[in-house]
Amino acid sequence: MQQIGIITDSHSGISQEQAGKLGIRVLPMPFYIGEECFYEDVSLSREEFFRKLDSGLTVATSQPIPAEVMKMWDEALQEYEKVLYIPISSGLSGSYATASAMAREEPYVGRVLVVDSGRVSTPLHRMVLDALELIGEGYPAQEVRKALEEARDKMVIYVGVQTLEHLKQGGRISPAVAVLGTLLNIKPVLRFDVGTLDIFRKCRGVAKMKKAMLDAMRQDLETRFRKWYERGEVYLLAASSSLAEDAREWAGEIRDAFPGMDVMCDDLSMGVSCHIGFGGLGIGCSCRPRRPCG
Repeated sequence: MQQIGIITDSHSGISQEQAGKLGIRVLPMPFYIGEECFYEDVSLSREEFFRKLDSGLTVATSQPIPAEVMKMWDEALQEYEKVLYIPISSGLSGSYATASAMAREEPYVGRVLVVDSGRVSTPLHRMVLDALELIGEGYPAQEVRKALEEARDKMVIYVGVQTLEHLKQGGRISPAVAVLGTLLNIKPVLRFDVGTLDIFRKCRGVAKMKKAMLDAMRQDLETRFRKWYERGEVYLLAASSSLAEDAREWAGEIRDAFPGMDVMCDDLSMGVSCHIGFGGLGIGCSCRPRRPCG
C-alpha cells in the first residue's frame, strides 16, 4: 500500500483527465442550473455550461453530498495509508468545515487529513502540485499539510471580467451600475485572496483591463512576494473562461511581461466562471512552500 494519496475537488480547475496523469483524484462539484443538478467535467462540459449560463438560467454552486465525499475517501484508503483532502477555500464554501467534521470520525480519523487551502481555481491547482512535490521529497502527511497551510496566503489572482451581468446576478454590483458600466465599456478586475473575491479596479476596455492586471502582478512581485521572487520561488499562473486561442494569447502576453518565468495556464473552474461569465482572463502567482526543515 502506498503512503499518501491526494484528493481535491473540481474547483481546482484540474480535469478528470489531468487527475489521471497526476495520480490523484478530483471530486466533481455539483451545480444547479435551474432545477437540474450537474457535475463539473462529468455530466456538464464547459461548452454546455457557458451556453446555459448565457441563456439566463440561474446557476448556483453547491457543496458535495457527504456520502459522495466519503465514497471517494473510502476508495482512496484502499490504496493509500493516508489521504490529503484539499478542497476549495473555507472562506468561499462550507465544504472544508463539513469535511473536517467527517474526518474526525471513524474510520477516517488519523487517516484523512483535510487541508484548509484558502484557495480556488489555479492557485488550488498549484497547491496540489506543491503537495505532490512534498510527498515526493519524503515528507509525512502531517508535515505536508502544515507546509501547505502555512503557504496558503502566499498567493493572489486577478481576474478581468468581460461582462457585468453575472456580477449583477451575484449581488456584487447593482443593476443600475451594471447598465451604466455596460454603456461605458467598463471591464472590472476582481482580486482573489484567501477566502475573498472582490472588485479590485474598474477599467475602460479590454486593453486597460489587461494592463491593470499586469501592473498589479508586477507590483505584488516587487513588494508582497519580493523575497520569494528574488529566490526564484514564485510560480506565475494564468486562467481563463474564454476561448482556447484567447487563453493562449493572454498567457503569451504574461510571458512577454515577465520574461524568463514559466506560466501555468488553466481553465477557470466553473465555480469561479459562474460569477464572471464567458471571456474572463486571470493572472496570479503562488509561492513555493517552505520545507518543514528549511
